[in-house]
Amino acid sequence: MKLMTKIAVSSALTLSVLSVNAQVAKSEKQASRAAETRQAVFKLLGANMSPLGAMAKGKIAFDAAAVEKHATRINQLSLMINDHTSLDTSGFDVTTEALDKVWQDRVGFKKAIEKLTKNSAQLITISASGNEAAIKKAISGVGKSCGGCHDNFKMD
Repeated sequence: MKLMTKIAVSSALTLSVLSVNAQVAKSEKQASRAAETRQAVFKLLGANMSPLGAMAKGKIAFDAAAVEKHATRINQLSLMINDHTSLDTSGFDVTTEALDKVWQDRVGFKKAIEKLTKNSAQLITISASGNEAAIKKAISGVGKSCGGCHDNFKMD
């Protein structure tokens, strides 16, 4: 568990030194591919957040090992977001739920990503305790990170 936390923190620090500037897509085809890849990352995030939310709400049985697995996946996916949103597709007619603000406010978007990375790393660590109440509280923190990004950078 401690190794995973160290990896997550190290990865978050690496993410924080990456350039926050977005590059503009050069063609409709490039923009379309970028949007598809970006959407795949977010679908995987949702697929891993869904069981955590269900556990936190008591809709499915609590399982600390499953929490750790999903939190680890969320953490790793969070490290991919900056890479897969760095190509500005806002000037093209691609199907997306991303607001132009993703590229207009790269600093704010990057901070939101870092919050998800940090909160998911904390959830990985806390899941090792087996303390259901603490784990559910940490799940809520990850959920709020997701929601904060949705509120500011995703179409309703």
